[in-house]
Amino acid sequence: MTRIGRRAPMVVRPLQRKDVPVMVTATAHPLSVEATPDPRLTRWMWLVKWILAIPHYIVLFPLHIAFVLLSVIAFFSILITGSYPRRLFDFNVGVIRWSTRVTYYCSAVMATDEYPPFTLRETPGYPIRVDMVYPQQLSRGLVLVKWLLVVPQLLVITLLLTSGRRAYQYLDDYSPLSSGLVGLLSLVAMVILTCTGSYPRGLFDLLVGLMRWMLRVLVYASLMTDEYPPFRLDLGGGEPLAGAVEPVVGGDTQGAPDPLP
Repeated sequence: MTRIGRRAPMVVRPLQRKDVPVMVTATAHPLSVEATPDPRLTRWMWLVKWILAIPHYIVLFPLHIAFVLLSVIAFFSILITGSYPRRLFDFNVGVIRWSTRVTYYCSAVMATDEYPPFTLRETPGYPIRVDMVYPQQLSRGLVLVKWLLVVPQLLVITLLLTSGRRAYQYLDDYSPLSSGLVGLLSLVAMVILTCTGSYPRGLFDLLVGLMRWMLRVLVYASLMTDEYPPFRLDLGGGEPLAGAVEPVVGGDTQGAPDPLP
């Protein structure tokens, strides 16, 4: 009697041609910052936004203290277990998310008139959205030296982006106009908005790029990722690395990662 068994599934392998480029999706930075300029900005509202945001300052003050304390707890957790406690991570991402919305509204960019919500959660409909991939494993040794490795980044931020006293106090900067280069560019953008009724797109792209850079430095210094922030301005409201592709000529299609959806 012939024994009937289950058939092994047929595997169809792609043709492997050395002269055909294969599109490989680039790895995105763990932190994602996406922003959309408000097309209906009021010409004069930027003068009073910092006053309207005072309730946010009051709530965020203790949240920033909690952010620092939880980062200290996370330091010991990473040192012992190699992992960042998920609940602490989600909370700190929420604080960064909330602070960034307020900064985008009344300080560094001021590219929306929509009042920021009082929440740590992601709000898909708000003009700026911040999210971050949770790291399953973090280096125990690297956690001891990140503060030293990030010094060059902080020096650049101090010299070019903000004043020295604001180099690592980005979360707390809710003045009507941020200091340093960011404040100057914001002021120029607001003057143009007042005169023309529209936000200059070039300045928007630059200010969001600077904000993205500072946030990448912040999450690295706060031990939330092992990926060192690049010395690069990724301009514009979209996250440029998330959908970037690069051709691989002469490569083998086997083992290549699937493109991101």
